[in-house]
Amino acid sequence: MEQRKKYTLRPLPYAYDALEPFIDERTMRIHHDKHLGTYVDNLNKALDQYPVLYQFPLERLLYNIQYLPKEIQTAVRNNGGGVYNHNFFFEGMAPSSQSKPEGKIIKEIESQFGSLKAFQDKMKEAALSVFGSGWAWLVKNPQSGRLMIVTTPNQDTPLPGNLIPLLNLDVWEHAYYLKYQNRRADYIDNWFHVMNWDMVNKRFENTEK
Repeated sequence: MEQRKKYTLRPLPYAYDALEPFIDERTMRIHHDKHLGTYVDNLNKALDQYPVLYQFPLERLLYNIQYLPKEIQTAVRNNGGGVYNHNFFFEGMAPSSQSKPEGKIIKEIESQFGSLKAFQDKMKEAALSVFGSGWAWLVKNPQSGRLMIVTTPNQDTPLPGNLIPLLNLDVWEHAYYLKYQNRRADYIDNWFHVMNWDMVNKRFENTEK
């Protein structure tokens, strides 16, 4: 199997200030460059102990976390999860001018949740329910074919639960505190303005192939 390279900090798919006024430039710079950058560095430090693991996609490592060497399981779970979650989160946003609900995913959301507003209310409720740090997710259950909203603590992912992620919302305080302080609800309401619906729709359509 071909040896993969070490993980690197993937650039944002837009400018640091592209999500203004909903998510501020300073937060994006610190969140991406410092927080995600640290997760990338620490993931590489863990995998350096077992370089053969670089040949596996990150999703596979996280899905099979219990089969990794015990001494690096926690490091890969936390830092690998941090890399996966943040890349997924940043790619799931776009400037508000490009955030247009459309495609098969909207029809599916309306069918299963009743309306886009009902989905947003449930997503917000889930995100507010996270105690401390964690994530709210829109996922697809491949067995039932149904959409679900779930939460994970810290940098855990839905992957070990055999769920297919479609969208995630970071509710760690570092994702919003500079602009919103303790007003997590306001941050969530504004995040809906910068959801990358085109990306979410592509992810959903990929589950049907």
